[in-house]
Amino acid sequence: MRVERTFAFLDLTGFTALTETQGDQSAVAVLSVFRAALRDICSRRGVRIAKWLGDGAMLVCVETTPLVAATLEMRSAIDPAPEDVTIKCGITRGAVILLEGDDYIGHAVNVASRLCDLAQPHEVVAVSTIVPLLPPWATYDSGDLVTVRGLEQPIDVVRLGVVEATPGSVPDPVCQIPLTSETAVERRHDGDGRVLMFCSSSCAETWEQQHALVEQDTGSIRELWMR
Repeated sequence: MRVERTFAFLDLTGFTALTETQGDQSAVAVLSVFRAALRDICSRRGVRIAKWLGDGAMLVCVETTPLVAATLEMRSAIDPAPEDVTIKCGITRGAVILLEGDDYIGHAVNVASRLCDLAQPHEVVAVSTIVPLLPPWATYDSGDLVTVRGLEQPIDVVRLGVVEATPGSVPDPVCQIPLTSETAVERRHDGDGRVLMFCSSSCAETWEQQHALVEQDTGSIRELWMR
């Protein structure tokens, strides 16, 4: 069956060196944190982890925006780690063959993998055709033609990022992405009537669920804060 999907390959950079300098046990601990964080982010944003690839992963999503958001959040989340480890990522979208219900075969998958190989540490490299589908708080550069191993024609790519925090921005309460009134996707009110801004509907819904659980356990958010 032929389907249209967005794909991302993520790879932990510095993992091999970490294994050498700090030993297998420390490296496995870092890998466990990486996988747990990616599971949490992908689950919240509706992105599927198609497979684990040692110190990396392949992600797939019907829509492009949630997948881009997941990769950028993951990069932001892992960068403050004390170890000299970060991620790199390649993203594409295209029609592929869905094989036996859980495997994807096609050009788009291959390109996403190759772009991840070409990316530098901390980089999220994507085909330029996904730019109109980026979340409003994402940034991209002017684009570049890159030669990809195994392909005859170069590919037009962009490098993605997150709008930097400014004095006028506030973090999403769930994912900590810095937002302004122009880049926020959803808004809610907290127990004091203050406006909270969210990067996506999924983060807003997660906050509402957490909010409801606290109210159920304590009677109200205000009672919890007053303790």
